[in-house]
Amino acid sequence: MTSKLIIAASLSVLFVAGCNKNSTSTVRNSNKVRVGYIGLTCEAPIYVAYEKGFFREEGLDPELVKCNWATYKDALALGSYDITHHLVMYFLKPIEQGLDVRFLAGIHRGCLRVQAGVKTNIHTIQDLKGKRIGVPGMGTPPFVFANRVFGTHGIDAGKDVTWKVFPAGELGLAIDKGEVDAVCNAEPIGSLLIAEGKVRNIADQIMDAPYKDEYCCEVIANGKWVDANPDTAAKATRALLKGAKWVETNPRAAAIMAVEKKYLASTPELNTAALARLRYVPSVHLAEESVHTAGREMKIAKMLSPDTDTEALAKRAFMHLDGVTDEWIKALEVEKIAGGQVSPDEDIRLIAELIQKDTGDSCCRRKMFDQPDQDAPNLADPNAPCLQKNMMAVEQ
Repeated sequence: MTSKLIIAASLSVLFVAGCNKNSTSTVRNSNKVRVGYIGLTCEAPIYVAYEKGFFREEGLDPELVKCNWATYKDALALGSYDITHHLVMYFLKPIEQGLDVRFLAGIHRGCLRVQAGVKTNIHTIQDLKGKRIGVPGMGTPPFVFANRVFGTHGIDAGKDVTWKVFPAGELGLAIDKGEVDAVCNAEPIGSLLIAEGKVRNIADQIMDAPYKDEYCCEVIANGKWVDANPDTAAKATRALLKGAKWVETNPRAAAIMAVEKKYLASTPELNTAALARLRYVPSVHLAEESVHTAGREMKIAKMLSPDTDTEALAKRAFMHLDGVTDEWIKALEVEKIAGGQVSPDEDIRLIAELIQKDTGDSCCRRKMFDQPDQDAPNLADPNAPCLQKNMMAVEQ
């Protein structure tokens, strides 16, 4: 069943919405570059590279193209935008099936988790067999990550667990109401649920091997565009990697910038708590290794075809560009903004303050906490309508 869900993901979206105004099959050999984004916390390097002028420093004329989850993969392949950074596991299945896109470098690690309710007797991955798992959407990155974790631990995600969909901001409430035994989520939800004492970590991308040593998000570009414009692609990649290094150095400043410039619906405090936990230490070699590792484990989890040569897939999916090297990254220096950092102790206090402030009604919670992941397609039924408000946990 899981394999069918992932296959449906790459085949269900033929009409590109939200970012199709400039869609074209013609590759433009110029200094213009279109950078796609959804409006997520982890996309901070995109916002920073644009706002701080890193694309222009590379001689590029950048255009940001706002997209949505349901059409993101297809929009890139069809040329609605040229480059972005996104989750490796989200793109590998479509690449296996022929989607012409290329990974170019690693941006960050550590945004996804599987967590069990503290009142349950779930302490290991194996304990999740037969349990109800809450996700923000069938086919979203938390769902894909959980499938990979389950597969490598001998759990058939299509048969051995029951999936239940809730908006990201309602996953904690679903735990409270006993509607699920565990949840899969992305930052900042995972940190907030831990701080609230509602869950314990079962699988954590920032802490657990092999996930802690690999990149969940990498620079990825349209294949035809890269082939025709390798110099432009290298320049755009360097701008994004510089953005990542700037975010790692100045997480608070990056978080505030993203909110003030209205790239996402959050608060500076919440966005800071999320960014401070992620590791924006870019790499090329480790990014290539991450594609190999993710491919091998996705095959074990039945998210890739049993006939797929994952080493060949990874070699086809990852591309090296002139001037984009680990040596260049190591030599790259970025400014350090006064007050732009977050110490570990301050991060804990920040989370506690957020919990105390969290007294709004459910609608306000959704506006502040939700990433757009609940808008991803329901791959259990790709033709189903979008999630309705009356399906949310708070109203059940």
